[in-house]
Amino acid sequence: MPKTAARPKTPPTLQEQLPELRPGQSVELLKELHILTREGKLNQDTRRKLKQVYHLVQFIEPLLQEVLDARGDVSLADHGAGKSYLGFILYDLFFKSMSVGTVIGVEARAELVERSRALAQRLGFERMRFLATTVQQALTHPELPPTIDVVTALHACDTATDDAIAFGLAKQARFMVLVPCCQAEVASVMRRHKAINLSRNPLAELWRHPLHTREFGSQITNVLRCLQLEAHGYEVTVTELVGWEHSMKNELILARRHEPPRPGTTARARERLAQILDELGLQELTSRFTV
Repeated sequence: MPKTAARPKTPPTLQEQLPELRPGQSVELLKELHILTREGKLNQDTRRKLKQVYHLVQFIEPLLQEVLDARGDVSLADHGAGKSYLGFILYDLFFKSMSVGTVIGVEARAELVERSRALAQRLGFERMRFLATTVQQALTHPELPPTIDVVTALHACDTATDDAIAFGLAKQARFMVLVPCCQAEVASVMRRHKAINLSRNPLAELWRHPLHTREFGSQITNVLRCLQLEAHGYEVTVTELVGWEHSMKNELILARRHEPPRPGTTARARERLAQILDELGLQELTSRFTV
């Protein structure tokens, strides 16, 4: 008997390619962000980035809802926004169906800000705003409100995460959601004072080798950030954002401000922070971590 011709395989649907896709999500937005091709197929080069953003959204949405339930409105500032993947997807999934709520993207590169403004206008995302400014300048920017409910920073490089923390503290943020990246400042200070630390402190063996200096410096940077947040009355949780196979910069710091503050907890955090800076020879960074 003649063989029956094999039926051609049905191409996978977008939902099969992207299980995280939610009902009503803007396909046009995903195309504009180059997550989908113009033909509506998944761009594999951006899938990893999208997976990280989706995971982060799952952490942020309950915080936004908590603020919204408490006061009937909610504001979010995203620092080092870049192309505003996070801000756009949050707006599309959470804010779009509401009549309240504001997303503010803070990005130093003016060309990215202009691109984001144009995209928000095309999509009708009326309560998205974008500022071409550094995080430090944003502290006193006249277009920003005196308080912000939620502050985010996804892969803000090196000290930009610290600037985002300083912004959140100044704006009395109820929540901060941080994914640090490329923490080099602390490691450079440890490298500079390595010889004297080795002569007086056996713990300096932890960062004697250059690779260990880089890795330990990155680790201790985030420890200092957590203590800084606790010293200002925040409860801090540290977890993984996604599996390590997707990103090596994978540490997620979630901070929730206590109301009222707990004086005993904040005092202990301040004391530990000072002790660690002293023990590791990082006294010159005191002003950065104790603001």
